[in-house]
Amino acid sequence: MSASPVYLDAATAAPLHPVARQALLAALDDGWADPGKLYTQARRARQLLDAARAATAETLGVRPDELSFTGSGTTAAHAAVLGGLAGRRRVGPILVHSEIEHSAVLHAAERHTAAGGTALGVPVDRLGRLDVAAWDTAVRAPGVALAALIAASHEVGTLQPVAEAAAACAAAGVPLYVDAAQAVGRVPVPAGWSVLTASAHKWGGPAGVGLLVVRKGTRWESPWPADERESGRTPGALNLPAVVAAAASLRAAAADAAAEAARLAPLVGRIRARVAAEVPDVEVVGDPDHRLPHLVTFSCLYVDGEALLHALDRRGFAVSSGSSCTSSTLRPSHVLEAMGVLSHGNVRISLHRETTEADVERFLTELPAIVADLRAEAGVVGL
Repeated sequence: MSASPVYLDAATAAPLHPVARQALLAALDDGWADPGKLYTQARRARQLLDAARAATAETLGVRPDELSFTGSGTTAAHAAVLGGLAGRRRVGPILVHSEIEHSAVLHAAERHTAAGGTALGVPVDRLGRLDVAAWDTAVRAPGVALAALIAASHEVGTLQPVAEAAAACAAAGVPLYVDAAQAVGRVPVPAGWSVLTASAHKWGGPAGVGLLVVRKGTRWESPWPADERESGRTPGALNLPAVVAAAASLRAAAADAAAEAARLAPLVGRIRARVAAEVPDVEVVGDPDHRLPHLVTFSCLYVDGEALLHALDRRGFAVSSGSSCTSSTLRPSHVLEAMGVLSHGNVRISLHRETTEADVERFLTELPAIVADLRAEAGVVGL
């Protein structure tokens, strides 16, 4: 194929930021020793770890001793949920969460319920926005140990009313955990939370680094066996060069976030408008205004989502799908299902710092024919 590939799946993993690459290579030379030891190489590794923690905490606006690095965003999410519940087990067994949380949070909730706890899902509207009144009622119920709310939907991009949810939690005396994986390094995260997690490869850092922030005064107990590293919050040795690269790239991404949002949001707006106008029987989902600047999702009737992803890949476009209507699960996306929107033939486009206007134009130019061809193959014509 003559045209160069176009990567449009930054919500899964953004391309490695140049700053991350530089920091990673430098830290491979200086950061290989165990930072918990006392000899010269270990002290150098400790300096790198302390500097990475301080820089990341400063970017997030938290104290360094509130921040722990983990082996992944998923590990951080599991620890946030299970640790938050364990720390307040005397209060009660109830976890309140939105119905559109990431699967990592929902899997932790399943573990909690399997152990005898309770998980209550709070609905969202058709745009994917939390029902704040239902949330307020849920967190005020007796026995609620923890509430969990994603900062912005990883599937449709809708920004959640974190500030309002946090106010309701504060009034009820319930700590709020915010999964900020899609927000950190891209948009500001509202205050009011007690626990927060993020994932480095979403902002252009290396994979295998997660962030777990537990605010001072929050009752939280590690769900893992005892380990002296990372203040006992996450077990095992860190990949220190990757941590250093994650910290450096987060600082760079956060510094550029406003400018990148201003550049990418109009491109996403163009995709939303053009897809709706130029591809028949398509539903563009998610909030058109209160949304992440880089992410857009749409669903195509009469098209199999997996077939559409493969067809786009053959034309050089790497995209994702929120629809899991494939042979592996036979279930639609829980997020799209909770919103009550079309989930068939679903495509998620997520842009990044290397995405150009030409990339977006090429995608928009080729998409209608690709969808039409798939529909024709399926015997659906005359739309």
